[in-house]
Amino acid sequence: MEFKKIGVIGAGAMGKGVCQSLAMHGMDALFIDIDAGALHNAKDEIGEALGMHSLLQTESVDVEACMSRIHCATSLNVLEDADFIVENITEKESVKSQLYPALDEICRADVCFAANTSVISITKMASWTKRPQNVLGMHFMNPVPLKPVVEIIKGHCTADTTLHAAQRFLKQMNKKGVIVKDLPGFVANRVLMLTVNEAIWLVHDCVAQADEVDRIFRSCFGHAMGPLETGDLIGLDTILLSLESLYQNYKDPKFRPCPLLCKMVDAGLLGRKTGRGFHEYFAKNAIPTAESACA
Repeated sequence: MEFKKIGVIGAGAMGKGVCQSLAMHGMDALFIDIDAGALHNAKDEIGEALGMHSLLQTESVDVEACMSRIHCATSLNVLEDADFIVENITEKESVKSQLYPALDEICRADVCFAANTSVISITKMASWTKRPQNVLGMHFMNPVPLKPVVEIIKGHCTADTTLHAAQRFLKQMNKKGVIVKDLPGFVANRVLMLTVNEAIWLVHDCVAQADEVDRIFRSCFGHAMGPLETGDLIGLDTILLSLESLYQNYKDPKFRPCPLLCKMVDAGLLGRKTGRGFHEYFAKNAIPTAESACA
């Protein structure tokens, strides 16, 4: 079976990336968010990203054709024609638990639900539906169009046929999946959130400034981005939610969020999406100018 129409729920950074990648590979994206303004802005940003992709990558992209494949809506009802669902909404169980029963009522019985989550149990999310065998985790990495590998998370009830469908879906996006078990944080974020949090502690304890921490990781380890730049890209509010979820699930103090992270989120310093986090961003996708949080 070829996947043609894909429901993409959530107009944040991950939803935008998934939509862009789908459109670039010939699939229609049914792009859903309850905020019409957020959808409009997200589609504009996808158009800009496609234009930049054409300039910076070797492959040519027909921007107009790609944009014609992205269909925005504020109602879930358009998903009755979807062949596959990728959910990218906020990492809050209280919000996700209301979405999945609604999807159950609208989508065809054979449609798979892929949760693009960082830390929430796939098994728990599957329990909110009448099709737990069709629910899996699909953790895309940011920026989605440039990352070739996706974590596939098998919940307790996830059927092998669902895993095979997910692999076929990713193949259409020119990506590959690595199947991992359903424990909070899975592989990538169980390690990444600790790394970002510990880097924040370094700034909090005045061991080094933000730009110095990131420079060490870029220069010494060959990382494309340092941990604090990565946190800014993901969104510091998402980092905090993820750490709180990991702490709640594992009851392990190593996941305790740094007080500086909590303070920055309270202050609205969330990273790239607000123009300032551990670095300042004067324009969309600008190279960050470091600012120390230890003054």
